[in-house]
Amino acid sequence: MTVHTVELDSKPAHRSFRLTRPGASAQPAVATQVRPAIVLPDREARALLAAAERQDVGRGGCFSAGPAGVQVWSGPWNGLLGRHGDSQHLGSVDWSYDTPSKHYITVYRVMVTTQGHAAGETPQSLLDRVLGLSGVQAPSDALRMPVPPPRDPFRADALRARTVLPD
Repeated sequence: MTVHTVELDSKPAHRSFRLTRPGASAQPAVATQVRPAIVLPDREARALLAAAERQDVGRGGCFSAGPAGVQVWSGPWNGLLGRHGDSQHLGSVDWSYDTPSKHYITVYRVMVTTQGHAAGETPQSLLDRVLGLSGVQAPSDALRMPVPPPRDPFRADALRARTVLPD
């Protein structure tokens, strides 16, 4: 193997991955944990997926259902070869299967994208929109996080004592 050095005339251009276009809104996406988690029986989960499939983005609707949840789009996909075109991803409702036991799904997160936030979506409105497909109403307190318990002052002192180095 031979290694050669190459001197550059100018500073190389930095080409890193960007999540947003330059000049786009600086408002970040919002992800909210659902607490307490919403648990749906298999029957209601299947009805939800069937309703989302009937209003799929490829059929003129605004939902894209998958095994891990439902994505919400601003409109049907109108791009070349079935791509999203000018439709904007507004957010998603995510779940896991067979929790807490078999034949259930657990909704654990609602995510609103920057475009969804700009379009006026909130985690609650997105959750209501997706669950409303099958007539399920989200609890009003599902997206409110409880106040965390106060820190244990005795544990904090013990941690500090362990990190002190001897002289």
